[in-house]
Amino acid sequence: MKAKHQRLILAVVALCGVAGAGVLAASALRDEAAYFRTPAEVVAGKTTVDEPMRLGGMVAAGSIKRQADGLTIDFVATDGKASIPVQFKGIVPDLFAENSGMVADGRMRADGVFVADRILAKHDERYMPPQMGEMPKNMKVAPKV
Repeated sequence: MKAKHQRLILAVVALCGVAGAGVLAASALRDEAAYFRTPAEVVAGKTTVDEPMRLGGMVAAGSIKRQADGLTIDFVATDGKASIPVQFKGIVPDLFAENSGMVADGRMRADGVFVADRILAKHDERYMPPQMGEMPKNMKVAPKV
């Protein structure tokens, strides 16, 4: 076989390898892709049942209710304009509390309840872990970039 044919075969094999890796990466990302939605967008109908998404907002005051199994919690996520009931089964983060920010990954059910697979609690840049005590008064907060 001539050297020219060997280089051509090698180039075709390399191109097929790169294309295969691209297809695998795209299929993996498609399963993990989730749009960020607020409760107002969900109420406005910008989502469908069983569509993977991220729901962001605040945990409404007085809305956290724990079920008898000890793992399942029900609460209401709000953005000030609309509210969505949320159900989560699992262990919530330490920062998860009423009147605090949260982001939940999951899907909407047909009955209008958002079923979360994962919950992330949000805090501002001035947060100090309880073990650290109070933030010193003279401590400056880093400027936002």
